[in-house]
Amino acid sequence: MATILEMAHITKEFPGVKALDDVTFRVKKGEIHFIVGENGAGKSTLMKVLSGVHPFGTYEGQVIIDGVVKEYKTIKDSEEAGLSIIYQELALIPELSVYENIFLGNEIRHKNGTINWSETIIKAKEQLDKVGLDVDPGIKVKDLGTGKQQLVEIAKALSRDTRILILDEPTSSLNEVDSENLLNLILDLKKQGVTCIMISHKLKEVLKIADTVTVLRDGRTIATLPRAELKEELIIKHMVGREIKNIYPKRKKIDIGNINFELKDWMVYDYKISRQLLKGVNINVRKGEILGIAGLMGAGRTELALSIFGNPRNYKVEGKLLRNGREKTYKHPKDAIKDGVAYVSEDRKRDGLILGQDVKQNITIASLEKLVSRSIINKNREIVISKEYCANLKIKTHSIDAQVNKLSGGNQQKVSLAKWLMVNPEVLILDEPTRGIDVGAKFEIYTLMNTLVEQGMSIIMISSELPEVIGMSDRIYVVSGGLIAGEMDGSEATQEKIMALATEN
Repeated sequence: MATILEMAHITKEFPGVKALDDVTFRVKKGEIHFIVGENGAGKSTLMKVLSGVHPFGTYEGQVIIDGVVKEYKTIKDSEEAGLSIIYQELALIPELSVYENIFLGNEIRHKNGTINWSETIIKAKEQLDKVGLDVDPGIKVKDLGTGKQQLVEIAKALSRDTRILILDEPTSSLNEVDSENLLNLILDLKKQGVTCIMISHKLKEVLKIADTVTVLRDGRTIATLPRAELKEELIIKHMVGREIKNIYPKRKKIDIGNINFELKDWMVYDYKISRQLLKGVNINVRKGEILGIAGLMGAGRTELALSIFGNPRNYKVEGKLLRNGREKTYKHPKDAIKDGVAYVSEDRKRDGLILGQDVKQNITIASLEKLVSRSIINKNREIVISKEYCANLKIKTHSIDAQVNKLSGGNQQKVSLAKWLMVNPEVLILDEPTRGIDVGAKFEIYTLMNTLVEQGMSIIMISSELPEVIGMSDRIYVVSGGLIAGEMDGSEATQEKIMALATEN
Protein backbone atom coordinates (compact mmCIF):
# COMPACT_ATOMS: atom_id res chain seq x y z
CA MET A 1 0.00 0.00 0.00
CA ALA A 2 1.13 3.54 -0.74
CA THR A 3 2.06 5.94 2.05
CA ILE A 4 -0.73 8.49 2.62
CA LEU A 5 0.87 10.33 5.56
CA GLU A 6 4.35 10.97 6.85
CA MET A 7 5.31 13.07 9.85
CA ALA A 8 9.03 13.71 9.53
CA HIS A 9 11.33 14.95 12.32
CA ILE A 10 8.56 16.73 14.25
CA THR A 11 9.80 18.76 17.22
CA LYS A 12 7.44 20.85 19.33
CA GLU A 13 8.40 22.86 22.41
CA PHE A 14 6.35 24.60 25.09
CA PRO A 15 7.81 26.85 27.80
CA GLY A 16 9.98 24.65 29.97
CA VAL A 17 9.29 21.37 28.14
CA LYS A 18 10.04 19.67 24.82
CA ALA A 19 6.81 17.80 24.06
CA LEU A 20 8.00 16.24 20.80
CA ASP A 21 11.60 15.49 19.91
CA ASP A 22 12.34 14.47 16.31
CA VAL A 23 9.25 12.24 15.90
CA THR A 24 8.99 10.39 12.59
CA PHE A 25 6.46 7.80 11.38
CA ARG A 26 4.54 6.80 8.26
CA VAL A 27 0.96 5.66 7.70
CA LYS A 28 -0.14 3.58 4.72
CA LYS A 29 -3.35 4.32 2.86
CA GLY A 30 -6.37 2.46 4.26
CA GLU A 31 -4.62 1.07 7.36
CA ILE A 32 -5.51 1.30 11.06
CA HIS A 33 -2.47 2.87 12.69
CA PHE A 34 -2.31 3.20 16.48
CA ILE A 35 -0.19 5.74 18.36
CA VAL A 36 0.51 4.50 21.89
CA GLY A 37 2.60 5.65 24.81
CA GLU A 38 2.43 6.75 28.41
CA ASN A 39 0.57 9.92 29.38
CA GLY A 40 2.85 12.80 28.54
CA ALA A 41 4.60 10.87 25.77
CA GLY A 42 3.41 13.43 23.20
CA LYS A 43 0.61 11.56 21.42
CA SER A 44 -2.07 14.24 21.58
CA THR A 45 0.44 17.00 20.82
CA LEU A 46 1.54 15.09 17.73
CA MET A 47 -2.05 14.82 16.50
CA LYS A 48 -2.61 18.53 17.15
CA VAL A 49 0.37 19.26 14.93
CA LEU A 50 -1.06 17.00 12.25
CA SER A 51 -4.53 18.57 12.38
CA GLY A 52 -3.45 22.21 12.46
CA VAL A 53 -4.32 22.93 16.10
CA HIS A 54 -0.62 23.72 16.44
CA PRO A 55 -0.18 25.60 13.14
CA PHE A 56 2.75 25.55 10.76
CA GLY A 57 5.56 27.65 12.14
CA THR A 58 5.03 26.62 15.77
CA TYR A 59 6.91 23.34 15.28
CA GLU A 60 9.91 21.98 13.40
CA GLY A 61 9.68 19.19 10.82
CA GLN A 62 7.28 18.31 8.03
CA VAL A 63 3.73 17.00 7.66
CA ILE A 64 3.52 15.21 4.32
CA ILE A 65 0.23 13.94 2.83
CA ASP A 66 0.21 12.11 -0.51
CA GLY A 67 3.82 13.20 -1.00
CA VAL A 68 3.05 16.91 -0.59
CA VAL A 69 4.31 18.98 2.37
CA LYS A 70 1.36 20.59 4.17
CA GLU A 71 1.50 23.89 6.05
CA TYR A 72 -1.80 24.06 7.90
CA LYS A 73 -2.55 27.37 9.59
CA THR A 74 -5.91 26.25 11.07
CA ILE A 75 -8.00 23.15 11.64
CA LYS A 76 -10.17 24.27 8.72
CA ASP A 77 -7.17 23.88 6.40
CA SER A 78 -6.64 20.27 7.45
CA GLU A 79 -10.35 19.46 7.17
CA GLU A 80 -10.42 20.78 3.61
CA ALA A 81 -7.54 18.39 2.87
CA GLY A 82 -9.66 15.43 4.07
CA LEU A 83 -8.38 15.08 7.62
CA SER A 84 -10.68 15.00 10.71
CA ILE A 85 -9.87 14.57 14.39
CA ILE A 86 -12.26 13.39 17.12
CA TYR A 87 -11.12 14.19 20.64
CA GLN A 88 -11.67 12.29 23.87
CA GLU A 89 -14.04 15.07 24.99
CA LEU A 90 -16.67 15.13 22.26
CA ALA A 91 -17.20 18.44 20.45
CA LEU A 92 -20.97 18.20 20.04
CA ILE A 93 -23.58 20.78 21.09
CA PRO A 94 -26.03 18.92 23.36
CA GLU A 95 -29.04 21.17 22.74
CA LEU A 96 -28.81 20.89 18.94
CA SER A 97 -30.23 18.02 16.91
CA VAL A 98 -28.14 15.24 15.41
CA TYR A 99 -28.46 16.64 11.89
CA GLU A 100 -27.54 20.15 13.04
CA ASN A 101 -24.41 18.79 14.75
CA ILE A 102 -23.36 16.70 11.76
CA PHE A 103 -23.32 19.69 9.40
CA LEU A 104 -22.37 22.41 11.88
CA GLY A 105 -19.80 24.61 10.16
CA ASN A 106 -20.36 22.73 6.91
CA GLU A 107 -23.98 23.69 6.23
CA ILE A 108 -25.84 22.69 3.10
CA ARG A 109 -27.29 25.87 1.60
CA HIS A 110 -29.70 27.04 -1.08
CA LYS A 111 -28.37 29.27 -3.85
CA ASN A 112 -29.61 32.31 -1.91
CA GLY A 113 -27.39 31.31 1.05
CA THR A 114 -30.08 30.06 3.43
CA ILE A 115 -29.70 26.60 4.96
CA ASN A 116 -31.42 23.78 3.08
CA TRP A 117 -32.87 21.92 6.04
CA SER A 118 -34.63 19.25 3.99
CA GLU A 119 -31.42 18.26 2.21
CA THR A 120 -29.51 18.49 5.51
CA ILE A 121 -31.80 15.92 7.13
CA ILE A 122 -31.57 13.58 4.11
CA LYS A 123 -27.77 13.80 4.01
CA ALA A 124 -27.53 13.38 7.78
CA LYS A 125 -29.49 10.14 7.53
CA GLU A 126 -27.07 8.91 4.88
CA GLN A 127 -24.11 9.60 7.18
CA LEU A 128 -25.84 7.88 10.11
CA ASP A 129 -26.40 4.83 7.92
CA LYS A 130 -22.66 4.75 7.17
CA VAL A 131 -21.85 4.45 10.87
CA GLY A 132 -24.72 2.06 11.60
CA LEU A 133 -26.61 4.46 13.89
CA ASP A 134 -30.39 4.04 13.64
CA VAL A 135 -31.77 7.16 15.34
CA ASP A 136 -34.03 10.01 14.32
CA PRO A 137 -31.73 12.77 12.92
CA GLY A 138 -33.99 15.28 14.65
CA ILE A 139 -33.32 13.99 18.17
CA LYS A 140 -31.21 16.22 20.41
CA VAL A 141 -27.68 15.00 21.02
CA LYS A 142 -28.13 15.30 24.80
CA ASP A 143 -30.76 12.54 24.61
CA LEU A 144 -28.26 10.02 23.21
CA GLY A 145 -25.91 7.81 25.20
CA THR A 146 -22.16 8.34 25.03
CA GLY A 147 -21.64 5.51 22.53
CA LYS A 148 -24.19 6.95 20.11
CA GLN A 149 -22.76 10.44 20.52
CA GLN A 150 -19.39 9.01 19.50
CA LEU A 151 -20.99 7.67 16.32
CA VAL A 152 -22.53 11.08 15.61
CA GLU A 153 -19.02 12.58 15.83
CA ILE A 154 -17.75 10.04 13.31
CA ALA A 155 -20.75 10.70 11.02
CA LYS A 156 -19.90 14.41 11.25
CA ALA A 157 -16.31 13.68 10.22
CA LEU A 158 -17.38 11.47 7.30
CA SER A 159 -19.75 14.18 6.03
CA ARG A 160 -16.64 16.22 5.21
CA ASP A 161 -15.28 13.55 2.84
CA THR A 162 -12.67 12.51 5.37
CA ARG A 163 -9.79 10.39 4.09
CA ILE A 164 -7.75 10.35 7.31
CA LEU A 165 -9.73 9.96 10.54
CA ILE A 166 -7.93 10.56 13.85
CA LEU A 167 -9.57 9.26 17.04
CA ASP A 168 -8.14 10.23 20.43
CA GLU A 169 -9.09 7.65 23.10
CA PRO A 170 -12.43 6.89 21.37
CA THR A 171 -13.51 4.12 23.77
CA SER A 172 -12.38 5.66 27.07
CA SER A 173 -15.95 6.57 28.10
CA LEU A 174 -17.72 3.61 26.48
CA ASN A 175 -18.94 0.36 27.99
CA GLU A 176 -17.90 -3.04 26.65
CA VAL A 177 -20.75 -3.29 24.11
CA ASP A 178 -20.34 0.23 22.70
CA SER A 179 -16.56 -0.21 22.53
CA GLU A 180 -16.99 -3.41 20.54
CA ASN A 181 -19.41 -1.71 18.15
CA LEU A 182 -17.02 1.17 17.61
CA LEU A 183 -14.08 -1.12 16.84
CA ASN A 184 -16.22 -2.99 14.30
CA LEU A 185 -17.11 0.33 12.70
CA ILE A 186 -13.42 1.24 12.40
CA LEU A 187 -12.87 -2.05 10.57
CA ASP A 188 -15.78 -1.24 8.24
CA LEU A 189 -14.35 2.22 7.53
CA LYS A 190 -11.06 0.57 6.61
CA LYS A 191 -12.93 -1.48 3.99
CA GLN A 192 -14.35 1.80 2.65
CA GLY A 193 -10.81 3.13 2.18
CA VAL A 194 -10.68 5.45 5.19
CA THR A 195 -7.30 5.62 6.90
CA CYS A 196 -7.65 5.61 10.69
CA ILE A 197 -5.10 6.87 13.21
CA MET A 198 -6.06 6.00 16.78
CA ILE A 199 -4.67 6.93 20.18
CA SER A 200 -5.53 4.37 22.85
CA HIS A 201 -4.36 3.07 26.21
CA LYS A 202 -6.42 -0.10 25.88
CA LEU A 203 -3.88 -2.55 24.55
CA LYS A 204 -6.44 -5.29 23.99
CA GLU A 205 -8.23 -3.17 21.39
CA VAL A 206 -4.88 -2.23 19.88
CA LEU A 207 -4.01 -5.90 19.44
CA LYS A 208 -7.48 -6.63 18.07
CA ILE A 209 -7.64 -4.23 15.11
CA ALA A 210 -4.25 -2.53 14.59
CA ASP A 211 -2.35 -2.94 11.32
CA THR A 212 0.60 -0.95 12.65
CA VAL A 213 1.55 0.55 16.02
CA THR A 214 3.90 3.46 16.64
CA VAL A 215 5.17 3.79 20.22
CA LEU A 216 6.16 7.17 21.67
CA ARG A 217 8.09 7.69 24.89
CA ASP A 218 9.15 11.05 26.32
CA GLY A 219 8.31 12.78 23.05
CA ARG A 220 10.39 10.44 20.88
CA THR A 221 9.58 7.68 18.41
CA ILE A 222 10.65 4.43 20.07
CA ALA A 223 9.36 1.84 17.60
CA THR A 224 6.92 1.21 14.76
CA LEU A 225 5.62 -2.35 14.82
CA PRO A 226 3.76 -4.21 12.05
CA ARG A 227 0.84 -6.45 13.00
CA ALA A 228 2.97 -9.61 12.80
CA GLU A 229 5.19 -8.33 15.65
CA LEU A 230 2.43 -7.08 17.98
CA LYS A 231 2.57 -8.52 21.48
CA GLU A 232 1.26 -6.85 24.61
CA GLU A 233 4.47 -7.40 26.58
CA LEU A 234 6.58 -5.87 23.79
CA ILE A 235 4.34 -2.80 23.44
CA ILE A 236 4.42 -2.20 27.22
CA LYS A 237 8.21 -2.58 27.29
CA HIS A 238 8.59 0.04 24.55
CA MET A 239 6.06 2.35 26.24
CA VAL A 240 7.54 2.40 29.73
CA GLY A 241 11.14 1.42 29.04
CA ARG A 242 10.89 -1.65 31.24
CA GLU A 243 8.93 -4.87 31.47
CA ILE A 244 5.71 -4.97 33.50
CA LYS A 245 4.82 -8.65 33.61
CA ASN A 246 1.83 -8.25 35.91
CA ILE A 247 -0.05 -4.96 35.59
CA TYR A 248 -1.96 -5.77 38.80
CA PRO A 249 0.78 -5.75 41.46
CA LYS A 250 0.68 -8.29 44.25
CA ARG A 251 -0.38 -7.06 47.68
CA LYS A 252 1.15 -7.97 51.00
CA LYS A 253 -0.89 -10.46 52.98
CA ILE A 254 -2.84 -8.53 55.59
CA ASP A 255 -5.79 -9.32 57.82
CA ILE A 256 -8.97 -7.64 56.59
CA GLY A 257 -10.43 -5.67 59.50
CA ASN A 258 -13.93 -4.89 60.70
CA ILE A 259 -16.66 -3.23 58.66
CA ASN A 260 -16.09 0.53 58.75
CA PHE A 261 -18.58 1.64 56.10
CA GLU A 262 -22.01 0.22 55.33
CA LEU A 263 -25.21 1.08 53.46
CA LYS A 264 -28.54 -0.49 54.38
CA ASP A 265 -31.63 -0.31 52.16
CA TRP A 266 -30.09 2.64 50.34
CA MET A 267 -32.52 4.25 47.89
CA VAL A 268 -31.86 7.18 45.57
CA TYR A 269 -34.40 9.12 43.50
CA ASP A 270 -33.47 11.79 40.95
CA TYR A 271 -36.05 14.59 40.85
CA LYS A 272 -34.67 16.04 37.61
CA ILE A 273 -35.43 12.97 35.52
CA SER A 274 -38.19 11.56 37.77
CA ARG A 275 -36.44 8.22 38.10
CA GLN A 276 -35.52 5.83 40.89
CA LEU A 277 -31.76 5.34 40.48
CA LEU A 278 -31.04 2.93 43.35
CA LYS A 279 -33.57 0.52 44.81
CA GLY A 280 -32.58 -0.73 48.24
CA VAL A 281 -28.82 -1.24 48.01
CA ASN A 282 -26.99 -3.10 50.81
CA ILE A 283 -23.18 -3.03 50.74
CA ASN A 284 -20.28 -2.90 53.18
CA VAL A 285 -16.52 -2.50 53.08
CA ARG A 286 -13.91 -3.48 55.67
CA LYS A 287 -10.66 -1.91 56.78
CA GLY A 288 -7.80 -2.94 54.51
CA GLU A 289 -10.14 -4.07 51.72
CA ILE A 290 -10.57 -3.06 48.08
CA LEU A 291 -14.24 -3.42 47.21
CA GLY A 292 -15.01 -3.47 43.48
CA ILE A 293 -18.28 -2.12 42.09
CA ALA A 294 -19.03 -3.40 38.57
CA GLY A 295 -21.96 -2.96 36.23
CA LEU A 296 -23.00 -1.54 32.89
CA MET A 297 -23.16 2.17 32.19
CA GLY A 298 -26.37 3.59 33.63
CA ALA A 299 -26.70 0.86 36.26
CA GLY A 300 -26.34 3.38 39.09
CA ARG A 301 -22.67 3.04 40.10
CA THR A 302 -21.68 6.71 39.97
CA GLU A 303 -25.04 7.73 41.42
CA LEU A 304 -24.25 5.46 44.36
CA ALA A 305 -20.97 7.28 44.98
CA LEU A 306 -22.49 10.74 44.63
CA SER A 307 -25.36 9.95 46.97
CA ILE A 308 -22.87 8.79 49.61
CA PHE A 309 -20.57 11.78 49.31
CA GLY A 310 -22.84 14.48 50.74
CA ASN A 311 -25.42 14.18 47.94
CA PRO A 312 -24.11 17.04 45.75
CA ARG A 313 -26.79 16.38 43.11
CA ASN A 314 -29.65 16.84 45.60
CA TYR A 315 -31.09 13.38 45.09
CA LYS A 316 -33.81 12.14 47.41
CA VAL A 317 -31.96 9.62 49.57
CA GLU A 318 -33.42 7.03 51.94
CA GLY A 319 -31.80 4.28 53.98
CA LYS A 320 -28.98 4.07 56.51
CA LEU A 321 -25.29 4.96 56.18
CA LEU A 322 -23.09 3.59 58.96
CA ARG A 323 -19.46 4.41 59.78
CA ASN A 324 -17.86 2.00 62.22
CA GLY A 325 -21.36 0.88 63.18
CA ARG A 326 -22.69 4.38 63.90
CA GLU A 327 -25.42 5.89 61.71
CA LYS A 328 -24.36 9.08 59.94
CA THR A 329 -25.95 11.68 57.65
CA TYR A 330 -23.88 13.68 55.17
CA LYS A 331 -25.78 16.75 53.99
CA HIS A 332 -22.75 18.23 52.25
CA PRO A 333 -19.43 16.83 50.94
CA LYS A 334 -17.62 18.61 53.79
CA ASP A 335 -19.59 16.41 56.22
CA ALA A 336 -18.30 13.29 54.47
CA ILE A 337 -14.74 14.64 54.44
CA LYS A 338 -14.84 15.40 58.19
CA ASP A 339 -16.06 11.85 58.78
CA GLY A 340 -13.15 10.36 56.86
CA VAL A 341 -14.81 9.68 53.49
CA ALA A 342 -13.36 11.00 50.20
CA TYR A 343 -14.50 10.66 46.58
CA VAL A 344 -12.34 10.81 43.44
CA SER A 345 -14.71 11.68 40.59
CA GLU A 346 -14.88 9.73 37.32
CA ASP A 347 -14.61 13.05 35.41
CA ARG A 348 -11.43 14.69 36.62
CA LYS A 349 -11.73 17.64 34.24
CA ARG A 350 -15.32 18.55 35.10
CA ASP A 351 -15.62 17.57 38.76
CA GLY A 352 -12.18 16.59 40.05
CA LEU A 353 -9.92 19.54 39.26
CA ILE A 354 -9.93 23.29 38.77
CA LEU A 355 -8.15 23.33 35.44
CA GLY A 356 -7.24 27.02 35.47
CA GLN A 357 -5.42 26.75 38.80
CA ASP A 358 -1.96 25.38 39.42
CA VAL A 359 -0.89 21.99 40.73
CA LYS A 360 -0.33 23.05 44.34
CA GLN A 361 -3.71 24.81 44.58
CA ASN A 362 -5.48 21.70 43.30
CA ILE A 363 -3.66 19.42 45.72
CA THR A 364 -4.45 21.54 48.78
CA ILE A 365 -7.92 22.88 48.00
CA ALA A 366 -9.84 20.23 49.99
CA SER A 367 -7.53 20.64 53.02
CA LEU A 368 -7.10 24.39 53.37
CA GLU A 369 -8.09 24.24 57.04
CA LYS A 370 -4.78 22.47 57.67
CA LEU A 371 -2.89 25.37 56.07
CA VAL A 372 -4.80 28.37 57.37
CA SER A 373 -3.80 30.39 60.41
CA ARG A 374 -5.77 33.54 61.28
CA SER A 375 -7.49 33.36 57.88
CA ILE A 376 -4.17 33.38 56.02
CA ILE A 377 -2.86 30.42 54.02
CA ASN A 378 0.65 29.35 54.97
CA LYS A 379 2.17 29.49 51.47
CA ASN A 380 5.45 27.87 52.49
CA ARG A 381 3.60 24.93 54.02
CA GLU A 382 1.46 24.65 50.87
CA ILE A 383 4.59 24.48 48.71
CA VAL A 384 6.27 21.86 50.91
CA ILE A 385 3.20 19.59 51.03
CA SER A 386 2.54 19.90 47.29
CA LYS A 387 6.12 18.98 46.46
CA GLU A 388 5.89 15.96 48.79
CA TYR A 389 2.76 14.65 47.03
CA CYS A 390 4.28 15.28 43.60
CA ALA A 391 7.33 13.25 44.62
CA ASN A 392 5.41 10.44 46.33
CA LEU A 393 2.88 10.03 43.53
CA LYS A 394 5.47 10.64 40.77
CA ILE A 395 3.48 13.53 39.30
CA LYS A 396 5.35 14.74 36.22
CA THR A 397 5.28 18.53 36.12
CA HIS A 398 8.05 21.06 35.56
CA SER A 399 6.68 23.07 38.50
CA ILE A 400 3.98 22.92 41.18
CA ASP A 401 3.02 26.37 39.85
CA ALA A 402 2.13 24.90 36.44
CA GLN A 403 -1.54 25.02 35.51
CA VAL A 404 -3.05 21.58 35.95
CA ASN A 405 -4.66 21.69 32.48
CA LYS A 406 -1.14 21.59 31.01
CA LEU A 407 -0.52 18.13 32.51
CA SER A 408 -1.18 14.81 30.82
CA GLY A 409 -4.30 12.84 31.76
CA GLY A 410 -2.40 10.44 34.00
CA ASN A 411 -0.71 13.23 35.90
CA GLN A 412 -4.01 15.10 36.25
CA GLN A 413 -5.47 11.94 37.79
CA LYS A 414 -2.58 11.76 40.26
CA VAL A 415 -3.19 15.38 41.26
CA SER A 416 -6.85 14.53 41.87
CA LEU A 417 -5.77 11.58 44.01
CA ALA A 418 -3.28 13.73 45.92
CA LYS A 419 -6.04 16.22 46.75
CA TRP A 420 -8.11 13.55 48.46
CA LEU A 421 -5.21 11.73 50.08
CA MET A 422 -4.28 14.99 51.78
CA VAL A 423 -7.59 14.93 53.71
CA ASN A 424 -6.36 11.62 55.18
CA PRO A 425 -9.55 9.57 54.58
CA GLU A 426 -10.39 6.22 56.09
CA VAL A 427 -12.74 5.36 53.20
CA LEU A 428 -11.70 6.32 49.67
CA ILE A 429 -14.20 6.02 46.80
CA LEU A 430 -12.46 5.80 43.41
CA ASP A 431 -14.78 6.24 40.42
CA GLU A 432 -13.05 5.00 37.23
CA PRO A 433 -9.58 5.63 38.75
CA THR A 434 -7.60 4.75 35.61
CA ARG A 435 -9.89 5.99 32.82
CA GLY A 436 -7.90 7.42 29.94
CA ILE A 437 -4.44 6.82 31.39
CA ASP A 438 -1.59 4.66 30.20
CA VAL A 439 -0.41 1.30 31.45
CA GLY A 440 2.56 2.72 33.35
CA ALA A 441 0.41 5.24 35.23
CA LYS A 442 -2.17 2.51 35.89
CA PHE A 443 0.48 0.33 37.50
CA GLU A 444 1.56 3.23 39.72
CA ILE A 445 -2.03 3.92 40.82
CA TYR A 446 -2.66 0.21 41.51
CA THR A 447 0.52 0.08 43.58
CA LEU A 448 -0.63 3.14 45.52
CA MET A 449 -4.03 1.54 46.14
CA ASN A 450 -2.35 -1.57 47.54
CA THR A 451 -0.17 0.55 49.81
CA LEU A 452 -3.19 2.46 51.13
CA VAL A 453 -5.17 -0.66 52.04
CA GLU A 454 -2.07 -2.22 53.59
CA GLN A 455 -2.10 0.82 55.89
CA GLY A 456 -5.72 0.11 56.84
CA MET A 457 -7.66 2.30 54.45
CA SER A 458 -10.85 1.00 52.80
CA ILE A 459 -11.20 1.55 49.05
CA ILE A 460 -14.43 1.36 47.06
CA MET A 461 -13.45 1.14 43.39
CA ILE A 462 -16.03 1.70 40.65
CA SER A 463 -14.76 0.56 37.26
CA SER A 464 -16.04 -0.29 33.78
CA GLU A 465 -12.89 -2.30 33.03
CA LEU A 466 -13.64 -5.84 34.13
CA PRO A 467 -9.98 -7.01 34.16
CA GLU A 468 -9.27 -4.11 36.54
CA VAL A 469 -12.17 -5.03 38.83
CA ILE A 470 -11.07 -8.66 38.93
CA GLY A 471 -7.35 -7.89 39.20
CA MET A 472 -7.62 -5.44 42.09
CA SER A 473 -10.70 -6.33 44.19
CA ASP A 474 -10.95 -8.45 47.33
CA ARG A 475 -14.72 -8.56 46.90
CA ILE A 476 -17.02 -7.43 44.10
CA TYR A 477 -20.60 -6.18 44.02
CA VAL A 478 -22.37 -6.12 40.65
CA VAL A 479 -24.96 -3.38 40.12
CA SER A 480 -27.77 -3.89 37.62
CA GLY A 481 -30.79 -1.66 37.14
CA GLY A 482 -30.22 0.11 40.46
CA LEU A 483 -30.02 -3.15 42.41
CA ILE A 484 -27.18 -5.27 43.75
CA ALA A 485 -27.44 -8.23 41.39
CA GLY A 486 -24.77 -10.24 43.16
CA GLU A 487 -21.64 -10.39 45.31
CA MET A 488 -18.54 -12.52 44.82
CA ASP A 489 -15.02 -12.96 46.11
CA GLY A 490 -12.39 -11.37 43.87
CA SER A 491 -10.50 -14.66 43.57
CA GLU A 492 -13.59 -16.40 42.18
CA ALA A 493 -14.68 -13.65 39.76
CA THR A 494 -14.61 -13.96 35.99
CA GLN A 495 -15.73 -11.55 33.29
CA GLU A 496 -18.45 -14.00 32.29
CA LYS A 497 -19.86 -14.19 35.84
CA ILE A 498 -19.87 -10.41 36.21
CA MET A 499 -21.51 -9.78 32.83
CA ALA A 500 -24.19 -12.39 33.55
CA LEU A 501 -25.14 -10.48 36.71
CA ALA A 502 -24.75 -7.04 35.10
CA THR A 503 -27.33 -7.89 32.44
CA GLU A 504 -29.78 -9.50 34.85
CA ASN A 505 -32.15 -6.52 35.36
